[in-house]
Amino acid sequence: MKSRRRDFLAAVAASTAACGVHPSPWRFLTQQEAETLGAVCSRIIPADGDPGAAEAGVVVFIDRQLDGFYRDHQKTYREGLAALGSSFIGLAPEQQTAILKLLEKRRSPFFELVLTHTMQGYYGSPRHGGNRDAVSWRMLGVPYPPVRGRA
Repeated sequence: MKSRRRDFLAAVAASTAACGVHPSPWRFLTQQEAETLGAVCSRIIPADGDPGAAEAGVVVFIDRQLDGFYRDHQKTYREGLAALGSSFIGLAPEQQTAILKLLEKRRSPFFELVLTHTMQGYYGSPRHGGNRDAVSWRMLGVPYPPVRGRA
């Protein structure tokens, strides 16, 4: 039984490679959406003396959650990222910030979700895909793993 399963998996892997198909690292997002979302998250929590959202893997966190617990927000993300477009990535940081401030001022549901989810991915548990290497906890001096109820 095990050899048939291994043979099957080997055949699938070989046929996928032969077709030039490369599995995506993303569960919900497309590559373009992930890049655009990465630019947005990097404007919300930019790297300075400490790692920012990109270094903390916030987009990985959001992608995983959109494929699971945040499934109800998929449409909002698809539409919001499409509205920003791929050109958002090529804008100067000041222009990106201006667009995001406008979305914030208009109380855009997309922006409010991204803001909330960026914070969750940056400060939450690394086991959910964000806060890679506990960068935010180290920045704040929180011991790893944090003990709930500790002063």
